[in-house]
Amino acid sequence: MAIDHDRLFKEMIMTFFEEFLLLFFPHVHEHIDFQHASFLSEELFTDVTAGEKYRVDLLVETKLKGEDSLIIVHIENQSYVQPSFPERMFIYFSRLFEKYRKRMLPIAVFSYDSLRNEPSSFTLQFPFFDVLHFQFLTVELRKQNWRDYIRHDNPIAAALLSKMGYTENERVELKKQFLRMIVRMELDEAKQRLLIGFFETYVKLSDEEEQQLRNEVNEMETKEKEQVLELMISYEKKEKRNIAKRMLDKGYDVHTIHELTELPVEEIEELKERC
Repeated sequence: MAIDHDRLFKEMIMTFFEEFLLLFFPHVHEHIDFQHASFLSEELFTDVTAGEKYRVDLLVETKLKGEDSLIIVHIENQSYVQPSFPERMFIYFSRLFEKYRKRMLPIAVFSYDSLRNEPSSFTLQFPFFDVLHFQFLTVELRKQNWRDYIRHDNPIAAALLSKMGYTENERVELKKQFLRMIVRMELDEAKQRLLIGFFETYVKLSDEEEQQLRNEVNEMETKEKEQVLELMISYEKKEKRNIAKRMLDKGYDVHTIHELTELPVEEIEELKERC
């Protein structure tokens, strides 16, 4: 099944909107009144010329501190290279402004794996006159050094380590530092699952790498080691239970599921009764 990157990023930023702005745009964060932040319904636009439909990723209605008037923050995740993206950002802006008639702050998050110099503006001009210079804020995740973010107790930073600039031989260390961040932040279980699910969508270690990770975790100081191992075991067990449920739905017998997932037969029987 294809990964819906836009949905994943939307869910992440909706959950941690304030933390997102604090991490990447602190100069914006200091002006936003987050008590008045609310998420608007999805907007669907049709490009008549190209014959395509586009859905705006995320719209947040909020206020600036000390002001009564509302503003709209538009955040767009771009998971693939598209030369016409700046133009599309302008089209979104113009149509959204036409509908809401409020000040708008456009932000683009480039989350694909290649390194590029992405433009942050769209210009219409003649040799004799500049008609338009539209700008938007950007963050290019692949250009971020993941090690610069591991001291941030920020859930968005933890999740987005998986899309930042790391090498193949850093994958084990990357996940170890991710788990340490999760443990330090002491988030509720739902938020932990969201962050871990997001991270592992983009960083899947091999069995050999997972074993190396366990070996390195076992070398940590006792308290931190116990916390990280508990998190790893808890998540692995939930994953195995989800796999077992899917296998039961497909008609696999209990003993086959036990052999493949290593879950106790009694636990699989209980899952079967609930299905």
